[in-house]
Amino acid sequence: MITILSIETATKNCSVSLSVSGEVIACKEIAEENFSHAEKLHVFVEEILKENNKTLKDLSAIAISQGPGSYTGLRIGVSSVKGLCYGLSIPLIALDTLEILARQVEVTEGLIVPMLDARRMEVFSAVFDKEYNKLSEIEAIVIDENSFSSYKGTMLHLIGDGAMKCKETLGTEGFMYYPEITYPSASEMGVMAYDKYVKEEFVDVAYFEPFYLKDFVLIQKKK
Repeated sequence: MITILSIETATKNCSVSLSVSGEVIACKEIAEENFSHAEKLHVFVEEILKENNKTLKDLSAIAISQGPGSYTGLRIGVSSVKGLCYGLSIPLIALDTLEILARQVEVTEGLIVPMLDARRMEVFSAVFDKEYNKLSEIEAIVIDENSFSSYKGTMLHLIGDGAMKCKETLGTEGFMYYPEITYPSASEMGVMAYDKYVKEEFVDVAYFEPFYLKDFVLIQKKK
């Protein structure tokens, strides 16, 4: 049995799942406004292993959501899994955060556009087909009324916390919104992680860095 611990901290959602041979058997997560990753992540890891009669030594690999997303969330998640993988001498698997988000919706026609809020009218986004194949590169896009005009005539399924804030600008013609799908979740990482494990698509534990997409900018509050 291939047992993989998956961790998603790229957004406000602190999410941990446990999967066996690609099937997710448990998931713990919480989304809080003030980012509780530093307090919750290791607690969730300990609890999910204990509740499923597993220990760290039972893990075959650990998967991490690599970004794009929150600088703070990604830094906490990646540093944690690197330490665990190094200490346990097991592989580290990196997964595309936007694909993790895209997999929360199943469609029979049209394209899936996961959108993560990047402040103001900017989003981190990419376009996927119904089989979750990526059709465009990940970009930081400033949304206006002409965004996605090249896909005119194709239904676009917009998901994520960046989607709803763009609804007024984009409108509803040609777009389907999913307000209940806000953040990526580790519950969608089991199949992805298992596929990469079988193919031995691992990243170097020592040199792996999150995919921030944009440089970190410290914003100071006005006095």
